[in-house]
Amino acid sequence: MKIYTKKGDTGETSLFGGQKVLKSSKRIDTYGTVDELNSIVGAASSYSIDSTTRQLLNVIQKQLFVLGADLSTPFSRKEKINRIGKSEIEFLEHSIDELEKSLEPLISFILPGGSQAGAQLHVARTVCRRAERLAVECLQEEDISEISIKYLNRLSDFLFMLARFENMKAGKEEIKWVPRL
Repeated sequence: MKIYTKKGDTGETSLFGGQKVLKSSKRIDTYGTVDELNSIVGAASSYSIDSTTRQLLNVIQKQLFVLGADLSTPFSRKEKINRIGKSEIEFLEHSIDELEKSLEPLISFILPGGSQAGAQLHVARTVCRRAERLAVECLQEEDISEISIKYLNRLSDFLFMLARFENMKAGKEEIKWVPRL
C-alpha cells in the first residue's frame, strides 16, 4: 500500500463512508487534534519511568484511535465501527480514582512541569482541552457523538492526574502557584 494517494491534493478528504469534506472543516480539525494528542501521549510514554503509566498510556492511545475513527464517521451513519462509549469513560474515572489514592491532596494550583514524562502529560492535557473545545464547536455544526465530548473532558482530568503521578514517581516536587496579592 502506498502512503500517498494524491486524493487530498485539492484540499479535500473523505470521511468514513465516502463523504468529501474540506480539510479545513471543523470535523477534520477536531480529529486532527485528537491525532496530535495521540502523538504527544506516545512521547510521554517514551519518557515515562513508571510501568503503570506506560500501560495506562497504551490503553489511552488505543482509545484515541477509536475516538479518531468515531469523529471521522458521521454519527448517523449505520456502518459498524467502534465508537467511544460509556466503558471508556468508566475506565478513565476508575483510573483517576486509583491514581488519586497515591497522591497528596491538591490544595492549590500547580505549575505544569516536573519530569520529562510529567511535563509531556501536561502538554497532552492542554491539547486534550483544545480537542474538547473543537468537539464542542463541531457538535454545533456536524453530526458527531456527544459522548466524545464527555470522554475528552474526562481524559484531560486523567492526564492531569497521571502527570502528577508520574512526577511523584520521578521524585519531582510539585511547584504550587501562589498568586500575587
